[in-house]
Amino acid sequence: MSVVCMGEILIDFTALESGLPVGEVDRFQKNPGGAPANVAVAVRRLGAPSAFISQVGADPFGYYLAGVLEREGVDLRGLRFTDEARTMLAFVSLDATGDRSFSFYRHPSADMLLRAEDVAYEVIDEYDAFHFGSITLIGEPSKSATLAAAARARDAGKLVSYDPNLRLNLWPGEDAARAGLLLGLDYANVVKISEEEVRFLTGGDHVAALWRDSVQLIIVTHGPGGSTAYTRDFHVHVPGQAARAGGIDGAGDAFVGAALVCLLKRAAHRRLTFRQPEKLAAILHFANSVGALATTRRGAIPAMPTLRRARRLARTAG
Repeated sequence: MSVVCMGEILIDFTALESGLPVGEVDRFQKNPGGAPANVAVAVRRLGAPSAFISQVGADPFGYYLAGVLEREGVDLRGLRFTDEARTMLAFVSLDATGDRSFSFYRHPSADMLLRAEDVAYEVIDEYDAFHFGSITLIGEPSKSATLAAAARARDAGKLVSYDPNLRLNLWPGEDAARAGLLLGLDYANVVKISEEEVRFLTGGDHVAALWRDSVQLIIVTHGPGGSTAYTRDFHVHVPGQAARAGGIDGAGDAFVGAALVCLLKRAAHRRLTFRQPEKLAAILHFANSVGALATTRRGAIPAMPTLRRARRLARTAG
């Protein structure tokens, strides 16, 4: 039941005012974040071992982020420090339409400069699952490092999880973003993707277009609407759970952490056939609960729920 995550880690400056684009916000709260790092913490808070592979700047923010993960009990043997670039920063708010508005400072950031030869492959070898996202696929050398790590996990028979996390303003254009996000599918067994990302990649709700030889399970998240899991033989939808929203980050990453812990606990990754839809529905139900709880607090890593809170909401929701 152990997961190693690889990708970006950063400081989220989260808006304390709602309904404004980032440039018009006056007050922000500093929070640790970064999708793969969020997943690593989610896994730990749900009671399973996790590790994190990345690179941060040898600067105050980089040391702060390392301290956050260390206090959470995340294995940091794969985290490097560099003087070549600074730790990534992001400013995030909810605009008037309810959508998240981002402004990133990464020109370049330390995570973008991680090289394939610097990856802690021995850490990948020790863990049961490998999770990665698409942000480090945007440019070199982090793209080659990420794909080399994913290939190592795939070839070793690990469960490989992928989140094609779309941040369009970080890519040179839509075509480059679409090609980059699709690239990660070739390495994955499990794909977690939002319905907006499905539309971006397929031009509609054509989940079938995302199947690759290695992919055995695709989970589409619908925000408050819950989630739908697709296997080669069937699909199952589970509605979302109500929670008092107070945050704007981390729900999808909390969902991923919960889904991975459940999959590994059931040893489902050995075949991923899921001949019993009710078992897959139970996994979605728990992951929906964890994702909902992550919206109740500000920040990403600070919002990752504990196992006790997640079980309480899951029981309340039936």
